[in-house]
Amino acid sequence: MADRSFDVVVIGAGPGGYVAAIRAAQLGKSVAIVERENLGGICLNWGCIPTKALLRSAEVFHLMHRAKEFGLTADKIGFDLDAVVKRSRKVAGQLSGGIGHLMKKNKITVVMGDATIPAKGKVSVKTDKGTEDLRAANIILATGARARELPGLEADGDLVWTYRHALQPKRMPKKLLVIGSGAIGIEFASFFNTLGADVTVVEVMERILPVEDAEISAFAQKQFEKQGMTIMTKAMVKKLDRAKGKVTAHIERAGKVETQEFDTVISAVGIVANTEGLGLEKLGAKIDRSFVVTDEYCRTGVEGLYVIGDATNGPWLAHKASHEGVMVAELIAGGHPHAVDPSSIAGCTYCHPQVASVGLTEAKAKEQGHAIKVGRFPFIGNGKAIALGEQEGMIKTIFDAKTGELLGAHMIGAEVTELIQGYVIGRTLETTEEDLMNTVFPHPTLSEMLHESVLDAYGRALHF
Repeated sequence: MADRSFDVVVIGAGPGGYVAAIRAAQLGKSVAIVERENLGGICLNWGCIPTKALLRSAEVFHLMHRAKEFGLTADKIGFDLDAVVKRSRKVAGQLSGGIGHLMKKNKITVVMGDATIPAKGKVSVKTDKGTEDLRAANIILATGARARELPGLEADGDLVWTYRHALQPKRMPKKLLVIGSGAIGIEFASFFNTLGADVTVVEVMERILPVEDAEISAFAQKQFEKQGMTIMTKAMVKKLDRAKGKVTAHIERAGKVETQEFDTVISAVGIVANTEGLGLEKLGAKIDRSFVVTDEYCRTGVEGLYVIGDATNGPWLAHKASHEGVMVAELIAGGHPHAVDPSSIAGCTYCHPQVASVGLTEAKAKEQGHAIKVGRFPFIGNGKAIALGEQEGMIKTIFDAKTGELLGAHMIGAEVTELIQGYVIGRTLETTEEDLMNTVFPHPTLSEMLHESVLDAYGRALHF
């Protein structure tokens, strides 16, 4: 089969890759995209989207139990785990199919198979029908990442699960151990806890959700414990003894090892980039702990080779990957895009209550030498939150005391994953406290708390 030539070949069709392909096609480039598993990648098929569908079921279930509070009656409340999972898979399937349609619409050639880069400008794909060679002056690597496995704690799909097993659970766990309290660990802990599992979370760092502001982490821990979760921080699972239907976990804390029995373990201890076996080292790309080293424009130092998304520097988030995809496509087309600023990328965790943040934490802002002003506003002071029956939460804003620059925003509570965008736009537009104070927020909305938190930083809060 003769080589096929394109302007751009994208390897990986997740939210980084497929968006890069679409933008390059919009800019008039001929594009091929290579995918070994599912269009939409992990995010659409095994990550962001199906987990949100599961968590929505858990949220509705939780609200049904609160029916009486709202003057409603709901009897015999229960759940069918298989049906919950089926809905989640249907949502994922619908979106994955949508990506296929977008590829056709943008005249992007889709090649299903395993890719390697045997030489500069050449991509070799092992397909069902044999090997297909593609040529392109520009290659965008968007191969994503997978769950990191620690020795002795490897998943077996039966007693010990990764996120993939947890998305299609064989059973409802009775006593669940979650190792790791980042976004993935906490979301699954929250889901199974809401459905009635007895959940223990073990975190090696001194607090859960370690990338979040310390105050938000503490608030989250209090809420999770109130919901019946057991949280163990500064603790490490040293080993797992597996027997029929049970796992004995050896957990080390403060120099002592204790054992506890569980029927299910979910390991969520970070990610490893899918960068091996592609031929990157031979091309001259630098790899640091599985991630490809790039500059702020996702360039590798190898001519015509770009790496975006989870295969390169963090934060490892779908929306960052998509934005990088657009940036690289514009760069290839001769444009002058802005580099992606990692500090202006919001992080969202869809546990109950939700957590969202952008920019610097209070500790980081101080560490960087800023004199700061901090504002806080609790959900209990907001009319819409009380009307919704969602009074647990807070919004925290951090400003540079000298310039009024919004350095960071951190929130926990109902729908904060939607609210955070107000501050994200603010940071992108280089807003100051004055702009935010002079903005009129609609009433009654949760968004008014963004305003109040800013006012509070300057001693001007009106409702608290």
